[in-house]
Amino acid sequence: MNSPAASRYCWLLLFFFPSAAKENLEAPSFKSGILYQYRYSLGGQLRYLSRPSLQGSKLQAEALVDVHLVWRNPSNAGEHLLQVQMHGLQLHHDPEQSKSQTDNNNQPAQVSLNTTELEQPVFLHWKNGKVEGIYEDQAGSPLTLELKRGLVSLLQFQTHSGTVTEDDISGSCPVTYTVSKESVLKTKDLHGCKRTKFGFSSVNKMFGVLWQPVSKSLYSMEGQLLKSALSEESHTISLNLKSSVGVDITSRQHLELVTQVPGSKELPGESPQEALAAVLRKPQPINIVSDPVKRTNTQYPSLKTYLKTLAKKKRRLDLSEASTTWHFCKVVQMLRDAKKKDILLLLKKAPEEMASFYVEAAVAAHSTASLMALSEFLSFGSKKNAALLEKFFYAAAFSPRPSKELLRLVVDKLNGKKLEAATWETGNIVIGSLIGKLCQMKLCGLQEVRLEVDSIVQRLKNTKKDSERVIYLLSLKSALLPESIPIFLHYAEEGSATVSATALNALQRYSAQHISSTVKMAMKRIFHEVHRRYPKISRLAAAEILLNNDPLPEDFTNILLAIRELEPEMSRFLLSKIQSIVHSGHHPTRKVAKEVLNDPQINNYYFLSSEAGSSISFSGPVTATNDTLSTIGLDLLFSDIGILRKSTTSFNILSHGYQLQAAQVAIEAKGYEGILGGSAADGEDELMAGMSAALLDVQLRPITFFEGYTDLMSKFFTSSGEPTNVVKGNVLLMDHLQAIPLQSGLQTVITLRGGLGLDVSADINVNLWEQEFKTGVETRGALTIDFQAELDAPFFQATVKTQTEVEMATNFNTAGRVSAMPVLMCLQLTEEEVAYREIFSVSESSANHSTTVRKGRWTTIPGRELSFHRANSEMCRILLAETTEQ
Repeated sequence: MNSPAASRYCWLLLFFFPSAAKENLEAPSFKSGILYQYRYSLGGQLRYLSRPSLQGSKLQAEALVDVHLVWRNPSNAGEHLLQVQMHGLQLHHDPEQSKSQTDNNNQPAQVSLNTTELEQPVFLHWKNGKVEGIYEDQAGSPLTLELKRGLVSLLQFQTHSGTVTEDDISGSCPVTYTVSKESVLKTKDLHGCKRTKFGFSSVNKMFGVLWQPVSKSLYSMEGQLLKSALSEESHTISLNLKSSVGVDITSRQHLELVTQVPGSKELPGESPQEALAAVLRKPQPINIVSDPVKRTNTQYPSLKTYLKTLAKKKRRLDLSEASTTWHFCKVVQMLRDAKKKDILLLLKKAPEEMASFYVEAAVAAHSTASLMALSEFLSFGSKKNAALLEKFFYAAAFSPRPSKELLRLVVDKLNGKKLEAATWETGNIVIGSLIGKLCQMKLCGLQEVRLEVDSIVQRLKNTKKDSERVIYLLSLKSALLPESIPIFLHYAEEGSATVSATALNALQRYSAQHISSTVKMAMKRIFHEVHRRYPKISRLAAAEILLNNDPLPEDFTNILLAIRELEPEMSRFLLSKIQSIVHSGHHPTRKVAKEVLNDPQINNYYFLSSEAGSSISFSGPVTATNDTLSTIGLDLLFSDIGILRKSTTSFNILSHGYQLQAAQVAIEAKGYEGILGGSAADGEDELMAGMSAALLDVQLRPITFFEGYTDLMSKFFTSSGEPTNVVKGNVLLMDHLQAIPLQSGLQTVITLRGGLGLDVSADINVNLWEQEFKTGVETRGALTIDFQAELDAPFFQATVKTQTEVEMATNFNTAGRVSAMPVLMCLQLTEEEVAYREIFSVSESSANHSTTVRKGRWTTIPGRELSFHRANSEMCRILLAETTEQ
């Protein structure tokens, strides 16, 4: 076999002699009556990116390849029919030196593999170095065909410089040729290759993989004779969220002329088909493009086997434990390979405490059989199934790669049914989430999608109830279609206080490219109250849209000039927002803000001082790694008598150009002024407290803690003290399957599955007598990631796998006292101890060799409390000290 040093030497030759890069060589050709024998070696390696101590898996094989001319076109000397035959294949393999848990043989392996399929020749229709067709007497096994496709692809090249599109094992690919004195460099753009679709990926690219491929081949010529060919290919595949989790796949082919001996003479004939008929009984054409073959799953039992032990499975579904999430991913994989009748049987036989678990798994499986089983199971004949419907809706909303069939199923289960109000609201919001994801998948033009968009808009126009308008607006917000912006503008300006605030909140989700001059003019009318009065929440939202989306200097100036005329809390909030922009290192409008503040007529004590008021806007980083930046944003708006009017907490993740709203929780309270002796603001005399949340870019159904004084008193005396559940369940966060055909003919398949178990609850407690309030949002969950790369050949299989699990919990608490001025307000965000675990494994098997090597690491990250600003720390100290004294 050729050494790595020889390989590097070939590349160096090409590097140091670029001056002849524009020369053309003679078209390649083989002579009649001569058998050309080449030594052929191929190899492949899977290697961990982050674990150099665990070498991964490496394969090397060697064979002899005979090539001789069977037929030549009498009128075109460059058109050949070649017989190509591989024989004497030997596998060279040095097992992982680390001792394994299951190890049958750790001795170096060298095995002759002279199988009939491998030695069966292929006939290559070859025209001036380009492959026109491949033929065989009878089709072999898929993996054997892959090796032959790889060998034939190596024989395809041209002897003049330029960029062309070629079909080979990788697909239809852009290829650039650079020709020097006696060599040809072939560079293949693997990102540009087109082939039959195989696999899938998550809609949100942040939960996908980063694929970085390189493919180069170097051909050495002597006149028209091919002396050698060397192809090297590498693929680096890593998680977007954590680039250290991934593999490096390398592949290498080397073909070197060994000898030339007398061979059979060429056959007569006017066409290659005539010559083929003389040597093959039934010529079978072979497509040169790889045909991916997914290895049969042996990791998990079948659903039939699982059903036999279902009655014995008494599981405690603690969503903060990784074991629950691993089990969820296992069930999802089983359901993907199962039949409808077995899935339906599982749903019907499931214990009551496990029913929602299996419904979520069936949605995540996303097979035709699982959706058909869900359609039949989610009838409305029993209270049990009716209670599962909301679980089904949320599972659909969190689907990593929805389809029109899933959208159709959600619509079918929602329309024409008498549902509880909460279930109806959830279903309508979820339709918007599905539309948004399908449009991200470039499926916005589907009839099913267009029909539902039109339906939401029509029902929004027809309804007379503000509560329904809010739900339809939230559905359109979830879809986030640019065509919905005029609708949001209409309701932002013309709607009631609640409807206006909802429409403006939706506009805040759009990127700057969609905030046109028309949108900005509407925001100015709302903020400056040109036509009518607006609630302070609407005015502040309009100001934020102006400040965050490419504002002109005069927009900033007008907002600053208006601050002195605003109520103290609004003034304090806006000043805090502007200071946050100025002090931010990455805010897009920071430059404009600093430009305006260079003017001493604006940047002075009169405009920028605000001693009164407790409202605040704060943003800052939480964690930063090489791949991700996590930030927290906190907005607190108080009423003029010091009661918390609205609290909004946002957690965002930025990674490799992608952005994700991991969570946003808004707790709103209004109408307390009248009870505590003040005047109602904005005409909001109705007592209410509620919460709106979004999770992983999915809008959740708003929750009302109480509405009206009577409802408050009722819940105050009957409350169990338990927090309100916001969302609880399992979702498939990452779902990726990708085949990477290596030019050597070795097949690789990348699989990524990430599960998330989540339990989010919230609580609000208002003590009217002591004039105190407390809010709390508790999030507990577990994340599991299973990333694996498989390498397959007829004589060798290898799998490199990384399994990661994280268990975490966070608590965000707000406590306040308004019985005295200034208002005391304490914010606490704590992260509990985090358990982190990684397991690395390498499995290999061949004719006389089987081994599995496992290594792992476990760590615990201590809990911490995140600090906000100094004033908050001082108020927390006062409140906590008073609580301790009491």
